[in-house]
Amino acid sequence: MSYQKLVERFQQIHRIDHAMTFLSWDQMVMMPERGNDARSSSIAELASMKHKLLTAEEVAGWFDNADASADNLQSVSLREMQRVWRQATCLPADLVVAKIKAGSKCEHGWRTQRTANDWTGFVANFREVVELGREEASLRLESNDKLSTPYEALLDLHSSGDSQVLIDGVFKALRKELPGLLVEIREHQASRPPIVVAGEFALAKQQALCEELMRVLGFDFSAGRLDQSMHPFSTGVAGDLRVTTRFRNNEFIEALNATAHEVGHASYEGGLPAHLEGLPVGAHRNMCIHESQSLLFEKQICISKSFTGFFAERIHKHLEDSKNISSENLWQLMTKVEPGYIRVEADEVCYPLHVLLRYEIESALINGDLEADEIPEIWDQKMTDYLGLSTKGNYKDGCLQDIHWTDGAFGYFPSYTIGAVNSAQIFGAMCSDHPDWQSRFASGDLDFVREWLEDKIWSKGCELTSQELMRHATGQATNTDAYLGHLRARYLEETH
Repeated sequence: MSYQKLVERFQQIHRIDHAMTFLSWDQMVMMPERGNDARSSSIAELASMKHKLLTAEEVAGWFDNADASADNLQSVSLREMQRVWRQATCLPADLVVAKIKAGSKCEHGWRTQRTANDWTGFVANFREVVELGREEASLRLESNDKLSTPYEALLDLHSSGDSQVLIDGVFKALRKELPGLLVEIREHQASRPPIVVAGEFALAKQQALCEELMRVLGFDFSAGRLDQSMHPFSTGVAGDLRVTTRFRNNEFIEALNATAHEVGHASYEGGLPAHLEGLPVGAHRNMCIHESQSLLFEKQICISKSFTGFFAERIHKHLEDSKNISSENLWQLMTKVEPGYIRVEADEVCYPLHVLLRYEIESALINGDLEADEIPEIWDQKMTDYLGLSTKGNYKDGCLQDIHWTDGAFGYFPSYTIGAVNSAQIFGAMCSDHPDWQSRFASGDLDFVREWLEDKIWSKGCELTSQELMRHATGQATNTDAYLGHLRARYLEETH
């Protein structure tokens, strides 16, 4: 009886989450400028209602009396409910509301402040986001004796099940290998003739091209849509998946890559177990797994030699000014390795260095070793050290480029690199099961990819922990071997 009451409560919370999801999507995609204050208040009110339902006194009693020992799935479901409940009960409702309001204000201002290179205006809002983030981290640390620092308490929200020891180990291995590999790859690519993308690529035609890519990747437009936003993202639920991308009229590769990335996220959400919808056990495992799916679609599939050869004809069909770019040249454009300022435009070799920079800054920020006003200086220093690029005075392409910190999503960035490592490992296991994958990609056949991922990853929801899931799919815990092997094969041997 108590377990059933928990099921009903979590399904009620799920319906509130559903409403918040689409109010937030509209806020970031379609809402008029002057609607922000009212929308933010509405979302904050729903968040407060959700928090009160989750932390109500009777819920603790239901957990005390719930008995799911006779049913393994119920036992796992109860475990995941308790995890979500514990993460919520350590925060007072007024802090939850304050975080949402401060984050919404900061994000809304960031939309114009980034364009205007206005760090002063941004940091005036961001200071409150940081202080609330520190308060949250301290409360979470106090409630979990397995965590060692305030930042680790926030890291656990996004990478639950992947310890900081594991994450530090991955970064240590990449920090050791990537600098030398980056030099080797750039020397290897130095002999390539320059390839220039020139022309006007109308946004409407790019959108049609991205929609065709989504269909090839298996996206169902009766259960989702594509829109434009300032920062690409995916949200929604099975049956109503919202993908966004961004376009530039002087090039088209960025939009294609972002679209493929977000389709990976949407595919994971759409493939979660329908019979567990509304329960924590039926949700995605963590963001390290989520990012592995988006990066598998973007990096492992869409910029593989075989798939690029297949899709080039469709690019030429939609974009007249692209017809002078052969499929080989297109692949070379997509695999060019060169340090740059923008994380979302970074290649696979440089990307972890962008993440490492953010990881080091946000951990110091939350642990109180760095103040918000100091970020531009330390950002410039680390960009210079890691990528040889200075961002002094260039906030737009430096510390204002990401949306994540605006709403206090500290601890999220590491999941991108753990996701990349996971994606190479998962893709390698899938290719072992399907050794003809390259010929199938070359013909546009991707059904087997979705079937394999649904069986190994998507359908499992949260029944397995993250490392159990990785072992189930690949036979190993997360490690960097497949990722580093993939980089060497693609960028030095040019085999895929």
